[in-house]
Amino acid sequence: MSTYFTDREYGTRPQTIDVIDERLWAGLYSLIQTGIGNGSFGLRFPKQCPDGNGPCGCDEQAFHQVLSAEVPWIEWPLSPNEVPDTPVIFDLLEFCASAVGEPIQGAYHSYYRHHHLSWDRDAGLARFVANVNLLLRRNAVAYELTGTGQARRLLPQAIANTIGWALFHTGDAETDRLLEAARQRILSPKPDDRRDALEKLWDAFERLKTLEPGSDKRVQADALLDRVAAPGSGFRQALGREAAELTKIGNSFRIRHSETTQEALSSLDQVDYLFTRMFAFVRVILKGTSRGG
Repeated sequence: MSTYFTDREYGTRPQTIDVIDERLWAGLYSLIQTGIGNGSFGLRFPKQCPDGNGPCGCDEQAFHQVLSAEVPWIEWPLSPNEVPDTPVIFDLLEFCASAVGEPIQGAYHSYYRHHHLSWDRDAGLARFVANVNLLLRRNAVAYELTGTGQARRLLPQAIANTIGWALFHTGDAETDRLLEAARQRILSPKPDDRRDALEKLWDAFERLKTLEPGSDKRVQADALLDRVAAPGSGFRQALGREAAELTKIGNSFRIRHSETTQEALSSLDQVDYLFTRMFAFVRVILKGTSRGG
């Protein structure tokens, strides 16, 4: 099932939650246990028929041993009541995606009362990804598995709309590098990467102020804004106020520096908000001065 009544009648919930809770973990746990039980992960970890007639399921011991080596933070056996850290869960899901296939029953072995199996990799991966994504979507978690089985963070729609097609041609290679690094790292599920994205975006903002000709940063910054909106116009004044406020935010909060007088951002929602606000401002400047964006 791809949609439920509430999705169709009221719309899907925005996927904004960053942490997998107990209820969602229990559902994901059941998907994984089902895949072990029905032989889906036998594609990578085949259990061999005792008579040597071919694979007949999933070798759970091999699954566990390789999982423990590739994802050493996972506790085995898995428990529906003990929730791993969210990044570890996504490592686990990627591991499962790498091993999954759709079991295809072959000849029936009457002595051991099992079928010999082969696997359809594409069908099994598609089914696993769809099942995982349905659970993530229904629980409003801001992640999904791609068609290749890799986990990725879903951006808040405002950020996604702003950065999705951004290209940078500022004329300064370092500014372009900072902007692209910010755009890429805000996509990361890792909190440290997202905070680093915000820092790089603020660094790019400070460099933008110096791209116009001249040696006085204040004069250069004013010239930059004058190219975006007519001097003296209401919009030009609004741009000036926003630039000053963004500069103040950068100096007041722990974004670019770590002085004890600076206030730390207390949540990733604050990081996303400030990134969206700054990126929108930078994009207007870039487009208004023919520097991409």
